[in-house]
Amino acid sequence: MTDKKLLGVDLGGTTAKFAILTQDGEIQQRWSIDTNILDEGAHIIPDIIASIQDHLKLYNMTAADFQGIGMGTPGTVDTKAGTVIGAYNLNWKTLQHPKRDIEAATGIPFAIDNDVNVAAMGEQWKGAGDASDNVTLVALGTGIGAGVISDGHLLHGVAGSAGEIGHVTVDPNGYMCTCGKKGCLETVASATGVVRVARDMAEEYAGDSQLKQILDDGDDISSKIVFDCAKEGDKLALMIVDRVSYFLGLGLGNLGNMLNPEYILIGGGVSAAGDFLLSRVDKYFKQFTFPNVRETTKLRLATLGNTAGVIGAASLARH
Repeated sequence: MTDKKLLGVDLGGTTAKFAILTQDGEIQQRWSIDTNILDEGAHIIPDIIASIQDHLKLYNMTAADFQGIGMGTPGTVDTKAGTVIGAYNLNWKTLQHPKRDIEAATGIPFAIDNDVNVAAMGEQWKGAGDASDNVTLVALGTGIGAGVISDGHLLHGVAGSAGEIGHVTVDPNGYMCTCGKKGCLETVASATGVVRVARDMAEEYAGDSQLKQILDDGDDISSKIVFDCAKEGDKLALMIVDRVSYFLGLGLGNLGNMLNPEYILIGGGVSAAGDFLLSRVDKYFKQFTFPNVRETTKLRLATLGNTAGVIGAASLARH
């Protein structure tokens, strides 16, 4: 096995995170830069290149020290061409060419994939996935996405949309989704979905509730506030969490029945609610899965947090 290093880049709407890793996935150096999305994101790739070049100088390293660079990015990724389009939180509306530009500037082979796919690879390699060949990571953030590793292979689908569990229909008469259809999982179980469910349920709720008081006062709430109130025994908040858990259990149950992974890992911002959320989702997951899946597919919390992206990106470089 080569002793060359791996470089992982996790590109997000606010920061780009970087890490230099060993072949075993041990992080040796980490740093980050702000993501400058001005001018339709024209500065993002040049800034990434400059940061890599600066840090290689700083650590007295050259292109010859590296097996490759891997990067996770929002948007629709063509992994073969190394292009990205439609990453709206990066202001990338037109086709971008990260592979072409970064390889040309650094002289290091480059691989790229969608950010949730990359985080799934990180969790599978060094996190809660325990190096299993069958792992799905479901990221509960502003939206909901999933990275699916099946029989050791990352699934992409014919147009890169494999794993779009956020757009699985869980309530056909439910809320309108940004994708244009009704009742998608992310309309009720993402960070924004939890708040939407909370506002609607608060309007119909007549009992005592600190959460209802906050909403009636016109103050902003977040999914964290909803879960914090629920943990303190707030009746309305507990009802909201139960409804969200029902829809998540239904969506993840469908995923389990279709893929039968060893682990479905729950990550992203909403997963900070921890076992309080997991135990409630698991109850419904067991209700919506048939016996063989119920006994063999386990729900778990993701464990790598902020480093999942750079570790998974490095694993792209490894392959």
